[in-house]
Amino acid sequence: MINRGDDLAQIVVDCVLNAAKEDGFELRDNDVIGITESVVARAQNNYATIEQIATDIRNKYPGGVIGLTFPILSRNRFGNHLKAIALGSEKIYLMLSYPSDEVGNSLVSDELLESSGVNPYSDVLDEAQFREKFGYDTRHIFTGVDYVEYYKSFSENIEIVFANDVRRILDYTKHVLCCDIHSRFKSKQLLEQAGALTVYGLDDILTQSVDGSGFNEKYGLLGANMNPGEMLKLFPRDCDELINEIISRIQAKTGKHIEALVYGDGAFKDPVGQIWELADPVVSPAYSPGLDGTPNELKLKYLLDSDNANTEEADINEVITNAIKAKSGESLGTTPRKYYDLIGSLCDLISGSGDKGTPVVLIQGYFDNYAS
Repeated sequence: MINRGDDLAQIVVDCVLNAAKEDGFELRDNDVIGITESVVARAQNNYATIEQIATDIRNKYPGGVIGLTFPILSRNRFGNHLKAIALGSEKIYLMLSYPSDEVGNSLVSDELLESSGVNPYSDVLDEAQFREKFGYDTRHIFTGVDYVEYYKSFSENIEIVFANDVRRILDYTKHVLCCDIHSRFKSKQLLEQAGALTVYGLDDILTQSVDGSGFNEKYGLLGANMNPGEMLKLFPRDCDELINEIISRIQAKTGKHIEALVYGDGAFKDPVGQIWELADPVVSPAYSPGLDGTPNELKLKYLLDSDNANTEEADINEVITNAIKAKSGESLGTTPRKYYDLIGSLCDLISGSGDKGTPVVLIQGYFDNYAS
């Protein structure tokens, strides 16, 4: 159990080395250790209260009227955010995208949207119009939550509108807080060009300590999770020191040079709910230099089928092995994703976010290939 203030680097090193001893395997050069961002932030004591966040909101929006644009539909990822923003403001115009948010959480099914006659590219709906077109059965496929009702419950001063052009919020207020994650830079740019007077994003809130709070200078409230009580656990900060310390201690004890990263949400899409899982601003907020690159791979099935249909098996092995050893920097038919995104996603799939109790993941053989 990892608590605030713990020496996380030593805990990780001890866990990995004890696992190797108990299960009879050895660490190898280029093994990868992943640590979930949740325990990193916990060990850092990177928390903030609702009131501390509300104070920063008041400082940035002294007029008290705020337009919030495109938050994702999530109790964990936006519930306490909205609670704090409502506490720090007098009036909120909350603009939701439809038929779904940016990561695929659906408000309205595609079938219902198509039969409604609504044009999502141009039509702006108030809540009454939204209910008239789509009814009241707009609950989330997995959580069963009606997010329109849920978000309204935080304050009687929240008015919800539905649109997909971020600039339409300026019909209600010129003071805007962009709550989207991956499209936030474009949203801010469009609003500033359209004449908004105040434009911040969630990544601009709590970028420094407020009344003793935790903070994240790069991501602000992005990546923050709901915590019991009046608290949010923020995305971890200053993770490079942790990564370097783990690598150094492993090398001192084993003589092996490993890679390491801190990982959050994986970058993958759920095939049932069509939800893009990446609710954190990045998959990995920190990683060792060996993970900053993309795979340079050849497709074995392509090599096998190209000119080798009538080649003896032993000869095929030699041909393919030599081709891999001689490959240049060009990949053949492989998506050029970064190692830290691929490995961070793998770690997230393995560890989960529930009660598995596996906040540290060891990966062996990731950089092996057929020739090696």
